[in-house]
Amino acid sequence: MVFKVTVNSAWRATRTLWLLLLVSLSVCVCVCRASSPQEDSAMENIVTEKKAEESHRQDSADLLIFILLLTLTILTIWLFKHRRFRFLHETGLAMIYGLIVGVILRYGIHVPRDISNVTLSCLVNASPATLLINVSGKFYEYTLKGEINPNQVNDVQDNEMLRKVTFDPEVFFNILLPPIIFHAGYSLKRRHFFRNMGSILAYAFLGTVISCFVIGLLMYGCVMLMKQVGQLGGEFFFTDCLFFGAIVSATDPVTVLAIFNELQVDVDLYALLFGESVLNDAVAIVLSSSIVAYQPEGDNSHTFEAMALLKSFGMFLGVFSGSFALGVATGVVTALVTKFTKLRDFQLLETALFFLMSWSTFLLAEACGFTGVVAVLFCGITQAHYTYNNLSPESQERTKQLFELLNFLAENFIFSYMGLTLFTFQSHIFNPMFIVGAFLAVFLGRAANIYPLSFLLNLGRRNKIRSNFQHMMMFAGLRGAMTFALSIRDTATYARKMMFSTTLLVVFFTVWICGGGTTQMLSCLHIRVGVDSDQDNSMSMAEGSERISTKQESVWLFRIWYNFDHNYLKPILTHSGPPLTATLPPCCGPLARFLTSPQAYENEGQLRDDDSDLILTDDINLTYGDITVNTDATGAHTSSSPAFGGATSDDLDRELTYGDHELVMRGTRLVLPMDDSEPPFTDPRPRLRM
Repeated sequence: MVFKVTVNSAWRATRTLWLLLLVSLSVCVCVCRASSPQEDSAMENIVTEKKAEESHRQDSADLLIFILLLTLTILTIWLFKHRRFRFLHETGLAMIYGLIVGVILRYGIHVPRDISNVTLSCLVNASPATLLINVSGKFYEYTLKGEINPNQVNDVQDNEMLRKVTFDPEVFFNILLPPIIFHAGYSLKRRHFFRNMGSILAYAFLGTVISCFVIGLLMYGCVMLMKQVGQLGGEFFFTDCLFFGAIVSATDPVTVLAIFNELQVDVDLYALLFGESVLNDAVAIVLSSSIVAYQPEGDNSHTFEAMALLKSFGMFLGVFSGSFALGVATGVVTALVTKFTKLRDFQLLETALFFLMSWSTFLLAEACGFTGVVAVLFCGITQAHYTYNNLSPESQERTKQLFELLNFLAENFIFSYMGLTLFTFQSHIFNPMFIVGAFLAVFLGRAANIYPLSFLLNLGRRNKIRSNFQHMMMFAGLRGAMTFALSIRDTATYARKMMFSTTLLVVFFTVWICGGGTTQMLSCLHIRVGVDSDQDNSMSMAEGSERISTKQESVWLFRIWYNFDHNYLKPILTHSGPPLTATLPPCCGPLARFLTSPQAYENEGQLRDDDSDLILTDDINLTYGDITVNTDATGAHTSSSPAFGGATSDDLDRELTYGDHELVMRGTRLVLPMDDSEPPFTDPRPRLRM
């Protein structure tokens, strides 16, 4: 009996143990099943964080490459300047360094291939910009990075590395281009610019349009020839040829102008080249936008239609005028803010506001559908003419140095990137026939711009554009940052890829060959160098022309503009000029007192206007020391001197050229300071003092 009870107890204990074991196993299975997704999710998070960290390191390394390129370029520039090497400019040097790094990245560095997690077959009828993938109930977003050549499927990692050093084109337009264009307008020598304003406008507007259509027609003929011989691998329309003509018509003679400035080449030649390059960038970008907007009615969007052409022309005028008005308006607002506030007491805030207002002009124009290049260019000119006078001396120096630095870094960065993209860009299309045709078309388009317009302009110019100047302008038609930025902005089609690849070669050739041969070309064409921009008046007097007479040098339209600007705009927007109470009618007395600042009364009679170039009206009295010069409406001038007699007109002109001189007009005494570096005038004859 005892044995039976013992067996039953053991059986119950064993059964209880098995039940506990089964329950424990069930609990473990449930726990494992519950924790498995969490562990998988944790592992996915770890992998994602690791990839993000690797991507961050790669991005830092890519930026470091460009920083080292700029550093190496700066050190080499110093060596070139120290050794006085002029055969290669800093931009060409930056391109060479970019080429070297591009070769190393393309052929010298290979990332280990890892395509285990790449799905090679996903049949989709289109290529959407964003793709949502459902993986086990979780949605993942993928963005389109671009087309990959079927032969390069196994080199996905190498393609990714090269793609990372290829920037978004919007980086160029929104970050790198604004300081370059603004600096061009802000540092403009307005005196020489306005003296050649008519010729500059002709070259920039009419010349750019002529060049665009000449290049477009020639390239269309080249494309038709390529189609006949079977060398064309895709669609290439006439509008594409015109677009190519527009983007390569934008000149950027930064290399030539740097050498001109260093050698002190004739100021009129410098003004013509610089003014044309500044304005034709703006014209080229608006012209290219108008060509892209050409849309005839019907299925075929590449046929000729007069109404669509008129719409494109109207768009050109509307976009350009709207961008111009927006840039000037931003400059005027900045001038008013700096005039009627006490920001000049806080130089850091003043400089920051000036910088932000100037940069925002570009973005505001782009956001409104206008062209930021045109807006920021004329904003820079307006800021230099008005706002600069309201800034404190510290802010004046800061803004000049700031935009000069940004211009230098952005320009060299772009040229370095040009050399890099020759090897890192994934979709180059090099066609020898198209490349040869492009070089020929660019040469003929530049010739059709310079020579006919120079002939027509010389019919109305007193100071003729000489033949050696014309040859130099023809030779100095380099292509640069704007051409590159316009070509890389859209590389989606076969035609745009071919245009981008050819544009790179055109930029390389013009910068290296034309830019490097500038010094030799100046010597060959016998163009004078060592000319001080402030002494050009005296040199022209030696040639027999009386530049002191503004009636002979200034067009009536600009004399009217100068008087209006001097009497009304500058007193409203700046602290300089005569008080508005003296220029406005008596009925406007309250408004004049409100708009006239106290500094204007303190500075009454003194106008710090270094860009006037004596663009004045009829009767002028010039006073220098004890000498008075009376200039009548005919341009002739007479002199009287109570201090000494016998001073000739040439002696007087030379004396007026050097040193500080004063100008008296309509009862307002204007002081025009000259450069302190001017050599003092010494009269070889002894003066008689009374």
